[in-house]
This record gives sequence, structure tokens and C-alpha cells, in this order.
Amino acid sequence: MKFAKRLYPIVDPSCFPNSGALLLAAEALVAAGCTLIQYRNKQGNARQMLDEARELRARLGQSVKLIMNDRADLCLAAGFDGLHVGQDDLSPEAARRIVGTDRWLGVSTHNPEQLAMADLTSADYLAIGPVFATQSKANPDPLVGAAGVRRARELTHKPLVAIGGITRANARSVIDAGADAVAVISDLLRDPGKSAEELLRVLG
Repeated sequence: MKFAKRLYPIVDPSCFPNSGALLLAAEALVAAGCTLIQYRNKQGNARQMLDEARELRARLGQSVKLIMNDRADLCLAAGFDGLHVGQDDLSPEAARRIVGTDRWLGVSTHNPEQLAMADLTSADYLAIGPVFATQSKANPDPLVGAAGVRRARELTHKPLVAIGGITRANARSVIDAGADAVAVISDLLRDPGKSAEELLRVLG
């Protein structure tokens, strides 16, 4: 697999006042040129998550790949294009058995050992982070910095996504360290469309 663009936005309902605002933000991201979006909801119940995910799929159409965080069942039910799992979620192989071979599978890692293990799985891409300090997680793992991204690049030939505190100011340095794409949450919240356009320009 290959990332069409280097920007991998994550939309999280906890960052928006309501579902409508989240959906409008997602539409603005796609209008700005984003081709891949992850839906991450750590607090909603399954019904709310499924309703929101289905609405994202309906509004955004097939022009964007939609990735579900954690929930393999909702990934299938909402017709998403892939699943992203963390270290405390389904194992990559268990997730693969559920979502099949046609959907993308991503795995979060936080150190060289986890990344090396994930590299042995059927995951299509690996995430490494947090690269910089982040406000989007209550109990973040230790920072890996640009050096951690470079080390991760040495350990895998799979596409590598860097995550954690990535902004327009530091995104290029993360790509230069070896990441194929950057996952961004907070720096896209204010005027999502304009922010995405600026990030895409920075990332080249």
C-alpha cells in the first residue's frame, strides 16, 4: 500500500461540540485535498459511533479512505476502508481475521520493540509516537522524538505514520526523519480546511 498524500487527519468527537461540527470538519478536510481520514471515538457508545461513522461514509462518499479506530465490528458495519488498532486493542492478526484482506490495517507502536513485533504482522502500515508532546491522550506514552521516527524507519519497510503533537511547524521535520505520513488532530481543529491546505503544502 502507499499513502496518496502525506497528511493523515484524525477526527475525534471529543474535539467537537457536536456531530454536526465533526461532519463539517471532515467535509472541509476532504475539500482541502485530504484522501484519508481516521475516525477515533474513545467515549461514545456503539450506536452513536456507528451512526456517526455511517454519516461520514455517506457524506464523504468513496473519494476518501475512512479508517475506524479500534472497532473492527463498526469498521465493517459502517463500510469503512480500514481499521487501526493500538497496543491494548485486538491483536493485528485477530483484527485481520475480522476485516479481511481487502481493508487496510494499521497498528500503533510506541518503541522499537513494539514496532519490530508489529512489522512481523499482516499490518499494512505502522504508526510510531508520540513524537512530540500531545494533548489528545490522557496518559500518553514516552515521547520518541524525531530520533524515534528515524529508528522506526530503520526497522520496517512498511509505510510509517508518525503521530503525536505534529503541527505545521514541525511536520516537515518528521517526514525528513523517515515518516511516510503524519497523523494530525489538534492542529486541524481551527479552520480545518485552511489548516489542512497549509499542512499539505508544508508536507509537499
